[in-house]
Amino acid sequence: MHVPTAAQDARAPASDEALDLQLKRVAIDTNLENVVYLNRDCLIYRIAGFQALSKVEVISGEHRITAKLNVVDDAAIIGPEQIGLSEDAFKRFGVEAGALARVRHAEKPASTSALFRKINGERLEKSDYHAIVRDISGGHYSKIELTAFLIATSNGELDRDEIYFLTDAMVASGRRLQWHEHMVVDKHCIGGIPGNRTSMLVVPIVAAHGLLCPKTSSRAITSPAGTADTMEVLANVNLAQDRIASIVQEHRACLAWGGTADLSPADDVMISVEHPLSLDSTTQMIASILLKKKRRRLNAFDT
Repeated sequence: MHVPTAAQDARAPASDEALDLQLKRVAIDTNLENVVYLNRDCLIYRIAGFQALSKVEVISGEHRITAKLNVVDDAAIIGPEQIGLSEDAFKRFGVEAGALARVRHAEKPASTSALFRKINGERLEKSDYHAIVRDISGGHYSKIELTAFLIATSNGELDRDEIYFLTDAMVASGRRLQWHEHMVVDKHCIGGIPGNRTSMLVVPIVAAHGLLCPKTSSRAITSPAGTADTMEVLANVNLAQDRIASIVQEHRACLAWGGTADLSPADDVMISVEHPLSLDSTTQMIASILLKKKRRRLNAFDT
């Protein structure tokens, strides 16, 4: 626990208002990771005993977000009276730039004990996976913690039931598409082979025969480019859920990146960690594929 020095006590704010910092949007893409920026000369940074890369919680009214702390020495980026949020964090926070916000040490995610048990090789139950995935979707895990979880659940580490528990938790974490049709079809392959773009051929053929095929694809994990990356050369694939719905209603199909439709937020964050590690475990792949099928193929006859 940090104990303030006498000098730090002398700098303690005289009122609660002195704890407020002005929110600033920092135009840095952190690839689905929440990052907060504080100036090293910020009074709150000094008296709270923050350290770079530690997890903090930013609060403004009813809005809260957990983020990794980066410390800035250049006042042109973040001044001593400001608090900055990366592009991902700013979007998730949902508060306008210039608003007042406070920062404090973040509490450990509720699922931390389950994560540690899995790292130690224990078998987890359904409720454990739901707790972990909720924290991942809520942005409460750092990428270091995510990496530990992915390694602990990689090839051979999950039994059949655990794969189901993980898939079920990921399905419950995002939004679903409802098509109200008798039949909704889909196509998937595991990818990883450069130049293998069967989806871009199969989807329009299927749609031309009148079948409904709302296809979302991933970006690259272990290959130079995923289907969504290749399709992006021809058309915009960063489509919101409403835009996907309108395209499918008009053309009976689409080919979009799933990351912008909020269909599988936990899966998207996990992939952002798997990519730089070139980690493509069978267990994670099965869960990822099955959850996308459930989210896209929901129709009037699903229960």
